[in-house]
Amino acid sequence: MQTDQKLTAEQAMEARHSVRKYDPNVAIPQGELNEILRLAASAPSSWNLQHWRFLVVTDPAIKQKLLPIAYNQQQVIDAYATIIILGDLEADKAATVVYDQALAKGLVSQQVRDTMISQVENAYKNNPEMARDEAIRNSSYAAMQLMLAAKAKGYDTCPMGGYDKAKLVEALNIPSRYIPSLMLTIGKAAVQAHPTDRLGLDQLVIENSF
Repeated sequence: MQTDQKLTAEQAMEARHSVRKYDPNVAIPQGELNEILRLAASAPSSWNLQHWRFLVVTDPAIKQKLLPIAYNQQQVIDAYATIIILGDLEADKAATVVYDQALAKGLVSQQVRDTMISQVENAYKNNPEMARDEAIRNSSYAAMQLMLAAKAKGYDTCPMGGYDKAKLVEALNIPSRYIPSLMLTIGKAAVQAHPTDRLGLDQLVIENSF
């Protein structure tokens, strides 16, 4: 569904709400979906390793497989796509590719390239929890950016934590390198999200120290 609506970043943030009922007749043109994913992939990441992968499910048969895995949440069927946000547990393997490309484009010096790769290798080697923590943290940045990009283009989303991760991995043949960090639906709302109230900054912000 093409939209001419233009939203500022602030407007997209305020307009985004979690939608659970979608119009199953609305398709997102591939070009628009690709642009949303491209914007999501511009999210920040530790060492620029880009720890995310987007597993995009639009096939009705695969959506049906997802339905019981998502505890029968109809949104996985009715939304145009259900996107599995994956975190890369072996993102350190991307360091050489990332920094060789940066070196070839003149974005970094040889010294910086070597230093950054060494930092990544040492960090992943010496901290057993690094891989999982970074995979979840950085893929979450991309997930949030995807939702904002979708809203800016007139589409709705819902982040989902309610699904069976083990069955999801099995059903979609997800390699052990990747961990599902979020399931996310995207499409056009059939019913607008319920309004929500938010805590005030006086309850959320701690100045300097507890």
